[in-house]
Amino acid sequence: MTIHDPKIETPDALVQRLGKAARAAQRELAAMSSDARADALRAVAETLRHESAAILEANARDVAAGDANGLSGALLDRLRLDADRLAGIADAVGNVAALPDPVGQVIDKSTAPSGLALSRVRIPIGVIGIIYESRPNVTVDAAALCLRSGNAVLLRGGSEAVHSNRALQAAIAKGLTAGGAPADAAQLLPTQDRAAVGAMLTAAGLIDMIVPRGGKSLVARVQADARVPVLAHLDGICHTFVHAAADPEMARTIVHNAKLRRTGICGAMETLLLDATFPDCARVVADLLDGGCELRGDARARLLDPRIGPAKDEDWDTEYLDAVLSVAVVDGLDGALAHIAEHSSGHTDAIVTSDAATAERFLAGVDSAIVMVNASSQFADGGEFGLGAEIGIATGRLHARGPVALEGLTTYKWLVRGTGQIRN
Repeated sequence: MTIHDPKIETPDALVQRLGKAARAAQRELAAMSSDARADALRAVAETLRHESAAILEANARDVAAGDANGLSGALLDRLRLDADRLAGIADAVGNVAALPDPVGQVIDKSTAPSGLALSRVRIPIGVIGIIYESRPNVTVDAAALCLRSGNAVLLRGGSEAVHSNRALQAAIAKGLTAGGAPADAAQLLPTQDRAAVGAMLTAAGLIDMIVPRGGKSLVARVQADARVPVLAHLDGICHTFVHAAADPEMARTIVHNAKLRRTGICGAMETLLLDATFPDCARVVADLLDGGCELRGDARARLLDPRIGPAKDEDWDTEYLDAVLSVAVVDGLDGALAHIAEHSSGHTDAIVTSDAATAERFLAGVDSAIVMVNASSQFADGGEFGLGAEIGIATGRLHARGPVALEGLTTYKWLVRGTGQIRN
């Protein structure tokens, strides 16, 4: 691959060059058998393990820079890799390699009145552009899922993880070559110039779909400027509603986990809704406060504990990604549904209740990508859903929704077989 020199190669020219290389690599990748692509991914997993020292050294540079630049504890947690996390990332690549390949799957068959035999068959989308922030595991997860489904991927990570991403991508390319697959099938933009993002967004014909993974401003820019189809992953403004009929012990356990297990992930609860007639509201909020979580509540919530501060209007629409939580007391299921309809980002919303009818009404009444009953919202994860890994959680209503894994990275074509038919 030609080395990028920002003095002589513009962002547009860079993306054009990488996009053409990706397109050629994708054709080669799509021609490989499913087993061959799986073997290449296993080689990538092994290379990640072999290169772990260099990857962790690069990550330590990013974490030190992030700490010096004042990144929050939650963002540093998203950025940081250690031996266990890196081993888990490599294992996830192996898991993706073992997943059933959707490419070539026959969706359905039929025979038209003309006698034509029709079938729809899954095929790769083509070249996928991933634009993301501060989570180096996305570099590997996105590459693995794209490669397994026959797609090439062009990655553009955030500046916070620049050294980590470069080390990870170098290992991926080395593993692909060792496994007999084209290294250009998984490329990383070698620049943090924001103009390169704009070049990706307008690279219609070279990039077939853009997946943004990051904060509201990034996703808003992608959606506003893209001339390429976008699979959007919006804020994780996730709600948990504790219904009057919730088991108190279950409620406390789920709420605590949903917020404080890891505060910096998109499935973390950001708003707690308490039924006004639930008898254990004070203990639920006390557990959170005692666990080091800052609570911002409405007037009724603040009566539960003097440590709860006042919530501002914007709190109900904020993804904190930190040990901060907004709390509202609502009047029953209807109050919860109204609040969620107004403030949810459509990511993940949950109810805790022992009343089956109420649970079913909640499942039917909440229009989010993931709706849960009696479970922590932190299960909103492709790995937990048995998908091996995820490229993101899509919160829109078209193509793919919820955790997007292999099937969400395919489209289909119609195969038509005739016996000499002509149309009158």
